Amino acid sequence: MPFVRIDTLRAGPERLAAPGRAVQDALAETIGIPPDDRFQVLVDHDGTSGTLRYDDYLGVRRDDGIAYVAITLRSGRGPARKRALYRRIAELAHAYAGTEPRNVFVVLTENESADWSLGEGGGAVPGRTEDVGLRPTPMARGAMPVPPLTSRT
Repeated sequence: MPFVRIDTLRAGPERLAAPGRAVQDALAETIGIPPDDRFQVLVDHDGTSGTLRYDDYLGVRRDDGIAYVAITLRSGRGPARKRALYRRIAELAHAYAGTEPRNVFVVLTENESADWSLGEGGGAVPGRTEDVGLRPTPMARGAMPVPPLTSRT
């Protein structure tokens, strides 16, 4: 259940959607993420009210075609699979949107199941109570009670 945020600069709707597809396809191909496990925030900055900053760190010549890709997912993949993911994202971003591989900047953050709530205010998997934080727990001293969730109609 990866969570992906992609930031681009003056890409426009079509060019912004392409890196989202590239990342999703690369996640499925390289680390086996199901195709319908898609949680993405795609943001295009106009360069005026919001922008992206970059330099030529480590000799990589970046330009305004840069795409920052931040992926958060559960831990457990080794370095080789991560490198395969980075490489495939760059290949597909180039194929789908013409984004130069040198402009594909990826950061991967790993965490554990307990760090996720995928809906209904519960733990990692809605409707499951085991090991996902849905069991009643004693309140800490001084903690405020949280009202139960109500459904919207």
